[in-house]
Amino acid sequence: MVPQRLVERLGGPAAEPTVEAGRSSRAEKESKMTSTPPAESGSVLVPWERIVADVADALIFIDVEGLIRAWNAQAEAVFGFDASEALGQSVDLIIPEHLRAAHWAGFRRAMERGRTSRGAEVRTTRGIHKEGRKLYVDMSFSVVKSTGGEVLGSAAMARDVTERYLAEKARRASAST
Repeated sequence: MVPQRLVERLGGPAAEPTVEAGRSSRAEKESKMTSTPPAESGSVLVPWERIVADVADALIFIDVEGLIRAWNAQAEAVFGFDASEALGQSVDLIIPEHLRAAHWAGFRRAMERGRTSRGAEVRTTRGIHKEGRKLYVDMSFSVVKSTGGEVLGSAAMARDVTERYLAEKARRASAST
C-alpha cells in the first residue's frame, strides 16, 4: 500500500501502454492492479503506466500462467526483445533452458503461497538476450495481488550486471592464482 502522503502529483501526457490488451476493461485492470486506496477528496491519480515506462530498471510482469503482460523499455534494453515480441509470450523467452525447471517450481510455490520465499532480496541470476548472449542479471521479485488478495502474477525488476559480474569473477580468479 502506498501511503497517501507519498503520492505526489506527477504531470505529463498519458503514456503509451506497455501492457498487453486483454479481455478485461481498462477500469477493471486498474482496479485489480492499483496499490493505492480508492480516490478520496483531494487525492491524485498515480500515473502507473508512466512509472512502468520510465523506471530505470527492467520491469516485467507475468500473469499466473507465466505469460509476459508488462515489458518496459529497459526490459527491451536488457533482453533485446521489443514489447511486441515479448508480450503474451512465456517468460521462458528470457530464462536459460537449464534453469527453467527451478524457475517454474519456485514460481508455482510463490503463486500458491502468495509471497516469494526470499522476500525482496535481490539475486544475481542468468538470463538470455535475444541474440543468444548469456546475461547475468540482478533481479528482485514480488507477488502481485489484487486489492481483494487474489494473486495476479509476479513482477520482477532486473538490471544487467554481466560486465560487473565477469570483472569480479576475473578478479577473484587472478587473486587465487
